[in-house]
Order: sequence, then C-alpha cells, then structure tokens
Amino acid sequence: MKKICLLLLPLLLIIMVSCSRENYVESVEGESKIVVEGWIEQGDVPQVILSRSIPINATIDSTTIFNYFIRSAKVTVSDGENEEVLSVKNENGRIPPYVYSGSKMLGEIGKAYVLKVQYLDRVIEATTSIPSVVPIKSAAYVKVNPADTTGFVHIEFNDFVKEKNYYQIETRLDNVEPIFVPALYGNLNDENFISSSVSLQITRGIYVFSKTKYKPYFTDGDLVYIKLRTMSKAGFEFWNSWQNEIVNGRSPIFPANSSLKSNIKGGIGIWQGYGQSTILMQTSNTKRI
Repeated sequence: MKKICLLLLPLLLIIMVSCSRENYVESVEGESKIVVEGWIEQGDVPQVILSRSIPINATIDSTTIFNYFIRSAKVTVSDGENEEVLSVKNENGRIPPYVYSGSKMLGEIGKAYVLKVQYLDRVIEATTSIPSVVPIKSAAYVKVNPADTTGFVHIEFNDFVKEKNYYQIETRLDNVEPIFVPALYGNLNDENFISSSVSLQITRGIYVFSKTKYKPYFTDGDLVYIKLRTMSKAGFEFWNSWQNEIVNGRSPIFPANSSLKSNIKGGIGIWQGYGQSTILMQTSNTKRI
C-alpha cells in the first residue's frame, strides 16, 4: 500500500508523488507532513508555498484540494544579518494562489539564506545559497521546414569551466502560462558537457493546468520567456528526481513509485537559491531582461 503526497511546485503547481510504505504508515498513525516549495533568485524576494501531504484515502477535487494549503504559518528568512517574516499573498491567475512572499530582502549571489517555518507545534528549517549567474548567450527559433508554423527554441551559453555548475531551463508562454515551467530534460550537470560552449534545444515542459493540449514545441507568434537558472547540487537532485518521475510515470499527476529528493528538515520539499538569466523571445527576435 502506498500513500499519495501533495507537492506544490510553482512551476507544475500540483504533483502527486508516491511515497514509501513507511511514510504511509507514519501518515496514517501520526500527522501528515508539511510540504515546502521555496525559492529565492538573485535580485528578487524569497517566496514559499506550503501545504500538507494528502493521505491516499482522501477525496480530492478542485474544491477540497484548497483545504491542504497552509496559510497561517510563520515563515521567516534570514541571511545572517537581516531577517524578514514573509506575508501571505493571493496571486490571482495561478494555482495555488497562496504564496508567502518577502518585500524587503533581495537575493544576492554568494549569500546563504535560512528558511524557518513555524506551524502549530512544528518547526521546519532549510538552508540554501545563490550561485553565480551564467548568462544566456543567444536564443533562436528553429524550424525543421521553413514552411512549418511550429519549431523549437535553441539556446547557447558558456559554462564556467573553473566552477561546478548545475542548471535548470524553464520557459513561460506569455498570456498563456502564469508561471515558469521546467523544460523536459532541462536539468543539467556540467560534468556531462563536452565543451564549455553549450548549445541545446529546449523541449517545453508540461503545465498541469493548461487549457490547451500539451505540445513540446512552440508556434509562430508565441511570446516566450526563457530562463536559465544555476542551482546547488541539492536543487539539481530534487529537480532531476522530479524530472524522472514525470518521464517514467508518463503523467505529471501520478508519477512513478519513488519519492522526490528533499533538503527540508522536519518536512519534505525544496528550499533553493537560484542565479538566473532570462530573455524574452518572439519567433527570432530576442530581448534580454
């Protein structure tokens, strides 16, 4: 027998993750786990989404699922010098709409950030830092046949050979997707690069709540945000295990039977700092932001 845990990601938003029998027994006999998905990018405020894991015998629909979001926790982020208590904001147009956000503290490269979540009688903690930014060098919209109305985006960047780097590629279709979505096979370990000059094709990720049928490519006229993020080994292991669940399970709702990696003490999920480079592209026209 297995348990189903609810993991809230800002990118795929809701993923059902199969957990071990031991976790199932613990959930039935004790309390559900607190699920954390938190991030801080350089130049931006910290953001955290909280939920409770869902037992396998629970009835879940578009209404009851909101009962598992946590909106009354005390969430604090510290950089060793300053500390900020995050406030819950309701962001219309995205699911889940409840995000704990900072307003003063901005992420800085090289700094460490400690997350502390206090909810009822539980305390959850995690630590992360923001690695160096690796800029996107160029992006191009490529078609197999010039007469096609669809194609793939290709990007280029230069890996820092004197640094150990882990990457994630994300995209967001303007006016279609409210959040950035991880590209399929977009989690990269630089030990697999054959050159410091990296060129690759982006395969769109699966956005769970899309109103249109999934397609791995882009279409003429699409306005696309492309983001290259650097992250820690812990972040890479988390997102790589997530990617394996999507690919092996063949469904973003019911992935395969292994649990996702986590760097959260007292809960499950991820707290990760990111360096990021983002460009805006429409067909072959690109603009760095």
